[in-house]
Amino acid sequence: MVSADAALLFRRSFGDDPDVVASSAGRANLIGEHVDYVGGPVLPIAIDTRTAVAVRLRTSGESRAVSLQDAGLVRTFDTSLRARTGAWTDYIAGITRALEVNGVEIAAIDVAVASDVPVGSGLSSSAALMVAAASAISHATEQPTQPLVCAGLALRAEREFVGVPCGMMDQWASALGREGHALHLECATGATQQVPFSDAVLIVHSGVERNLGDSPYSARVSDCAEALLGLRQVVPHIDFLAQASEAQVRSAPMSERARKRALHVVGETARVREAVAAMLAGKGFPGELLTATHASLRDLFECSTPDLDWLAETAAAMDGVRGARLTGAGWGGCVMVLGDAAALPGVATRLARDYGRRTGRVVRSWISKASGGLALDLTHVGNRH
Repeated sequence: MVSADAALLFRRSFGDDPDVVASSAGRANLIGEHVDYVGGPVLPIAIDTRTAVAVRLRTSGESRAVSLQDAGLVRTFDTSLRARTGAWTDYIAGITRALEVNGVEIAAIDVAVASDVPVGSGLSSSAALMVAAASAISHATEQPTQPLVCAGLALRAEREFVGVPCGMMDQWASALGREGHALHLECATGATQQVPFSDAVLIVHSGVERNLGDSPYSARVSDCAEALLGLRQVVPHIDFLAQASEAQVRSAPMSERARKRALHVVGETARVREAVAAMLAGKGFPGELLTATHASLRDLFECSTPDLDWLAETAAAMDGVRGARLTGAGWGGCVMVLGDAAALPGVATRLARDYGRRTGRVVRSWISKASGGLALDLTHVGNRH
């Protein structure tokens, strides 16, 4: 268990037990890709890969951080940093800065991290780290924050400190995920609804890592902003791109590139609402919507790759599969496959074999179900006084 690994790493690195260990989940987005930052609805699940953060407060000196994913090297950082350094410790420093804005002063901390959420996979490794860190650090200061607040702190830190113009989906899914449910999140309002979801999903890593800060992600955000400006010449009071209709997008002045992005947003918004309605009516998730989403991401949003296309299309044609698509923004990372639980192990084996022959890459895959989000796994706070 990653929480035990984080606590053990903390003791080995710093010579004492942590004050707190908190963990949070990675996520797979069932549907609603690239609509969270334009006010649309999304439907992610928390998955059963997790990141744990062990923390102990110190009264002075440099802050220290160690991660099993960083070869167990102890790195130092400053909790009062005003600018990112490019190291993974920026994610921790970003949380301390966000907490400081909320009036929580932190002189120095020791941090140990363990995770089985693969980095660069599109499964929200950064959100899982930051949500867990927000919870662990706030509990260590004896000013604990609720999961929703931790999600907000993580979002602020990633946008304002790490510098990724992301939407809110990853942090909310990581913090608020519930076993056996998908999280219906309306990103325009922050309203949430837990939707029953008992299917298994297969997640297949393409072997190509990606980093949103180094990908065309920011350019797509700019394209969507351009589309909204054009729409406001036709619909003056529109607040979010996801509120537009297809007819409005087609008639509004904008570049053809921005129009393609907006058409994806409009179509994806409708697909999320169709999926939620079907699930609430007891019909299960409509697998064909995954295939439609992948085509839209490939052709309109242009964030897929030939490898992701091959994995999604090959998986979708296999027996026992109801649909497949890229998940996690694109430009590398993972494909998610929805199908019969009994069929998915064989699907994973065949995909790994054939994709390996095609690309020479070793495929990693996971079969997961909707799992719980943020958890407080260990606390000694209150026992040290």
